[in-house]
Amino acid sequence: MIIDGFQKLTLLDYPGFVACIIFTKGCNFRCEYCHNSLLIAYENESVISEEDVLAYLKKRSGVLDGIVISGGEPLLQPDITHFIQRVKELGMLVKLDTNGSNPDLLNKLINDKLVDYVAMDVKNCFNKYALTIGKKTNIDNIMKSIEILKEAKVDYEFRTTIVKELHTKKDILEIAKIVGSKSKFYLQNFILSDHVLNKGLHGFSEEELNDIKNELVKKYPMVEVRNGEMKNV
Repeated sequence: MIIDGFQKLTLLDYPGFVACIIFTKGCNFRCEYCHNSLLIAYENESVISEEDVLAYLKKRSGVLDGIVISGGEPLLQPDITHFIQRVKELGMLVKLDTNGSNPDLLNKLINDKLVDYVAMDVKNCFNKYALTIGKKTNIDNIMKSIEILKEAKVDYEFRTTIVKELHTKKDILEIAKIVGSKSKFYLQNFILSDHVLNKGLHGFSEEELNDIKNELVKKYPMVEVRNGEMKNV
């Protein structure tokens, strides 16, 4: 795999567990608000080797519960299955962050019991997807990935980074409808950082966030506002 970043400890990115996190290089979306925009361009050489990551996991066995595989978009990596198999051989849990654009591989990893938790970013309501991700995509694949997770026997969450210029309250209500009332759904407020592609974007106010959440929980009780930006793909 093309691994560009390696954080050796995270207490936030895998809910309830102590983990490390790796960042794969390359993404098929170009979200202007992405905090990991330096990972968008695909390159053929890893900054960090798989062997170094696996050696660290083996060394920290008993301390770490698992690993988070983020990006970029990890499911673009042709050898991700083999890498995860090696991680699972060490007895580690695996959390996958994905944008949901590769439902077939997602489904295979779930069916083969290679992932224990999946966090899927739902970028916006479907009629604003291309605007939000900066290019056209196959919405059918996004819908298929959502349905796979809703029906699969694996822990999962949906999350949306909400941006004032891209999301209205109506849009967010529509996303909640898409992911359904039985799914964990996190609203992550956009926070400006050095690496976002568009420095003119803004997050919502605390009052606006609470208003949106209070409206959502009437029908969707598993909606939460997540303070502090977790890694998004």
